[in-house]
Amino acid sequence: MLRTVAATRYVTPFREGGSLPGLCEADDDGLYVVKFHGAGQGPKALVAEVLVGELGRALGLPIPELVLVELDARFAAGEPHWEVKELLDRSPGTNLGVDFLPGALGFAPAVGPAPEPELAAAFVWLDAFTMNVDRTPRNPNLLVWHHRLYGIDHGAALFVHHRWGDLAREPDHATRPFVQVRDHVLLPFAGSIVEADARLARLVTDALLRALVDAVPAPWLDGDPAFASVEDNRAAYVDYLRRRLAAPRAFVEEAERARTGA
Repeated sequence: MLRTVAATRYVTPFREGGSLPGLCEADDDGLYVVKFHGAGQGPKALVAEVLVGELGRALGLPIPELVLVELDARFAAGEPHWEVKELLDRSPGTNLGVDFLPGALGFAPAVGPAPEPELAAAFVWLDAFTMNVDRTPRNPNLLVWHHRLYGIDHGAALFVHHRWGDLAREPDHATRPFVQVRDHVLLPFAGSIVEADARLARLVTDALLRALVDAVPAPWLDGDPAFASVEDNRAAYVDYLRRRLAAPRAFVEEAERARTGA
């Protein structure tokens, strides 16, 4: 599901976020915004990026291509900026790259362009399903490139994986509504979330969920104390998302109420 490339040159850091992603050139001559497993947010943020980003792409949403970026342990040699060098030194091995969209601008609701209602509803549905708390007017995590809207930065989604051990005490967690959807930046533009659900939910098959989880590199999943093995960790994601998708879907009802003001 994900191509693998090797980083060949570090171009520049992006200082807008706390994780200090960097623009890197790779051996396929592409430019990627690379998010490093050694950053403060840790590899779980990269897991969420892959699962949610690739799910969105599988559903037909405009999301830049994701790739796995291999970083040689010697990559930081000669890097003059100490904070960048430290981050690179902590991140040899597999990292995540997001296709760089040159000249893209951040989406501003007041400026537009206004997204199509069906597309806006699809993004709201995806983010409610995956519990993405980070698509708000304060931080839209949307880009406009060639007059088209693109979704980026899904690392804050699936926050349940930061507390797997607590789920035994909260058996209904997967079936809960996502109340934070009321703050979604695209909700004012969205068409019916119920109709979006009818289009999208049937596409999220067990086979797709397994493929998404299998695409996550094993080192990003290794070491979670809640699981005896990486495969047990993979199975937990599939099971949780499967249960979240089971009807009736409270997250759909909550999103539609938020959209209509009911």
